[in-house]
Amino acid sequence: MKRIALTLAAALALDVAGVSARAVVINGAGSTFGCPLYTKWADEYHKQHPNVQINYQGIGSGGGIRQISEKTVDFGATDGPMNDQQLAKAQGKLVHIPTVLGGVVAIVNVRGVKSIRFTGPLLAGIYLGKITMWNDPAIAKANPGVALPDEPITVVHRADGSGTTYCWADYLCKVSPEWKKQVGVATSLDWPVGLGGKGSDGVSGLVKQNEGSIGYVELIYALQNKIDFAAVKNSAGRYVKASLSSVTAAAAAAKMPKDYRVSITNAPGRGAYPISTYTWLLVYQKNQTPQGRALKVFLKWMLRAGQKIAPSLAYAPLPARVRAMVARTVAGLR
Repeated sequence: MKRIALTLAAALALDVAGVSARAVVINGAGSTFGCPLYTKWADEYHKQHPNVQINYQGIGSGGGIRQISEKTVDFGATDGPMNDQQLAKAQGKLVHIPTVLGGVVAIVNVRGVKSIRFTGPLLAGIYLGKITMWNDPAIAKANPGVALPDEPITVVHRADGSGTTYCWADYLCKVSPEWKKQVGVATSLDWPVGLGGKGSDGVSGLVKQNEGSIGYVELIYALQNKIDFAAVKNSAGRYVKASLSSVTAAAAAAKMPKDYRVSITNAPGRGAYPISTYTWLLVYQKNQTPQGRALKVFLKWMLRAGQKIAPSLAYAPLPARVRAMVARTVAGLR
């Protein structure tokens, strides 16, 4: 790994020399899941490379996929990998670049309850509209000794195209045949019940403002907004909360394919958090504009300095073996 680090450092130094002579503005858009980190990366990178300005808009993964496909931005960002049909519509060959790992958490605002647990089928039942009260016997069974209120559940979901939704639905498909048959998995869904919030901030705000509500967001949004989030029963039968270690554990057993489009929801392992995911930047294999060349240098920086920043915002860095794979992919961008 030391040799890989030295090679990256040397390549980065050469590339920086090539793009630092003039100012370059790089525009990106997409995932709100990764928005706090991408905004931080852009700020830190600009401090180190004043001639490169990275602008990022968190408009949801669906918007990021659409804009990079139409080439209205230099890179997109998504937490749900593009499917073959979407890739075929892009104006060139798009490459998925894994950036970090994160956990999608069930945030709750329940009167008198500070710690709650869910199984996968429970979450599916709530989002299918079949479990409607907080003191439902199925919720009580998963939370012995907890005084659950006799109040209705207000379900909150994303209103926009969202990779966070993709991860949430991907997990529910694996633990609930009924969810898989009735709703399925995509960045945008036909929701059986619930209120829609725009972006992760919108979902966080609705849950925080409405007692008796449940929603789902990336871990950092729960922490920043000081909203309680649940432990979820994993495939090993243990209730686990999202954390750097439990999200990293979810990726441990996954074999990374060459195109990086992998799912790590409901992963095996005693310590694995079951609603975990990689998140990706979407870039064109061939982009010989000044923005394309500068973006390649930034991606090399992301694999080194950027990974060190990730834990401060509750994202898990890429596993070493994946980082080595991505380094080779980035080196091959033209």
